[in-house]
Amino acid sequence: MLEKKEILDVEKVIRDFEVITKDAENVQRETLKMILEENGCAEYLQNLGLNGRTDPESFKACVPLVTHKDLEPCIQRVADGVFSPILTGKPITTISISSGTTQGKPKFVPFNDELMETTLQIFRTSFAFRNKEFPIENGRALQFIYSSKQIKTKGGLFAGTATSNVFRNSQFRKAMKAMQSECCSPDEVIFGPDFHQSLYCHLLCGLIFHEEIRLVSSTFAYSIVLAFRTFEQVWEELCDDIREGVLTSRITFPSVRSAMAKLLKPNPELADLIEKKCSGLSNWYGLIPELFPNVKYIYGIMTGCMEPYLKKLRHYAADVPLISADYGSSEGWIGANINPSLPPESATYAVLPNIGYFEVIPLKENVEEHMQDNGNVSFLSMEPKPVDLTEVRVGEEYEVIITNFGGLYRYKLGDVVKVMGFHNSTPELKFVCRRNVMLAINIDKSTEQDLQLAVEEAAKLIAKEKLEVIDFSSNVDVSTDPGHYVIFWEISGEVSDEVLTECCNCLDRSFVDGGYVSSRKVDAIGPLELRVVRRGTFQKILDHYLGLGAALSQFKTPRCVGPANNKILQILCDNVTKNYFSTAF
Repeated sequence: MLEKKEILDVEKVIRDFEVITKDAENVQRETLKMILEENGCAEYLQNLGLNGRTDPESFKACVPLVTHKDLEPCIQRVADGVFSPILTGKPITTISISSGTTQGKPKFVPFNDELMETTLQIFRTSFAFRNKEFPIENGRALQFIYSSKQIKTKGGLFAGTATSNVFRNSQFRKAMKAMQSECCSPDEVIFGPDFHQSLYCHLLCGLIFHEEIRLVSSTFAYSIVLAFRTFEQVWEELCDDIREGVLTSRITFPSVRSAMAKLLKPNPELADLIEKKCSGLSNWYGLIPELFPNVKYIYGIMTGCMEPYLKKLRHYAADVPLISADYGSSEGWIGANINPSLPPESATYAVLPNIGYFEVIPLKENVEEHMQDNGNVSFLSMEPKPVDLTEVRVGEEYEVIITNFGGLYRYKLGDVVKVMGFHNSTPELKFVCRRNVMLAINIDKSTEQDLQLAVEEAAKLIAKEKLEVIDFSSNVDVSTDPGHYVIFWEISGEVSDEVLTECCNCLDRSFVDGGYVSSRKVDAIGPLELRVVRRGTFQKILDHYLGLGAALSQFKTPRCVGPANNKILQILCDNVTKNYFSTAF
């Protein structure tokens, strides 16, 4: 009976979700009121003159839009141990550290119990809808999750990546049990100090429990692809471990070895079965269902900068459904995937109106006010005013602004989303791109999505030779006159100069931004350059970030390497083996 009581009541979760989304406007007002009542005594809000008011109109009139740079001094004071309420009414005891892969520098973000609860609410909501489509029971999850080492700030606060703070919270494992999604790996593997060793042990645990695995997941699609690329290299060693019941010497940490020893027993029959399955695969197609015959789906964030990994993930998955996980960031969560049957490229996220107060900035062309001044026309460029969550229009794109229970007020997240529709009265959003990840030299503004589409188009040329782009990045080179785009490719094998020259031309032609095309035609932007880097280059970039304390669970390949990411640019440039210039214009 006890086990049954611990199982999540998915029907109740869905009923609760339907209630809060039917009147999203009022729920938003009440949520803002709660946030301001709980944190009204905070120094930040006190200084803005709210004077106890909690209505949206007063809030917007008093509180400015901010970025992380604006809040950095306040957050640093929190991290330094200033005891007075600075951003929140109750003391912040934990700091989340962003991956730093977008801006080149990790950010400190407050984390508290309220944010943990919103995290679990998002997890429960998406699981409830997911479990209706793809029910799992009496099984385990192969979760490629990793926790970075927690540090202590100057003020004695615990600081770790956002994912690590979640994984270390006692409520996380309890919630995973209730959702029948408990990781098959022991804690010692998840919290192991070396991700290479943890990854190997995750794979080994998955094989030991191969018939019980119901889902394969990680925070990002990248981590799942990396795991099975690694499997291709180490599968024979894994089979040896299973056959002999003895863990490889590559695992050196005593706590990890001890935990794995409790699971690993000699099993020559299983080793033979895995060897037979692996030997029978064609180029590893369908590897995941072959290893885990009862797997129901593969789960992780698969939108935005993760979309380039979907082709490889589908290769490993064959017919196993891919489901994109929920929408959020180190700063907080926004929406849940309540349409799990949609392919990741079409995934939408229903905003939960009670986990934060949300506004959005319309991303139309800047408003231009024409003013006559002594017969001359001048232009005053104005950013459109933010609108409330329930005032958005289907088909339009917006930048997200969040106000949450963790001390962020009218915080510009930097994400661009498109409104695809509504669930009751709450919008369903599609993630488009990061607003500040952009290639720009002249009047051009090529986004992360533009880059991704160009790479996908050019990669078709090497796909004909059964090769693939393993990973890619970009840079604006202004050391030449005129400046030009540089695209870095790591490729799975050797490609002829002729084909790569055509790839370079294709990349150049595939950037569709009007400013780029017109600038290229008049040579205001120089010919695009394709630089091919040696195998393992992007692994070196990953290792660099892990060496700085990032967690694999949170890693995203930097798609546009700017001035703040000098070390990454150096790694890329030091590993270039060939380069080509476009003749497309």
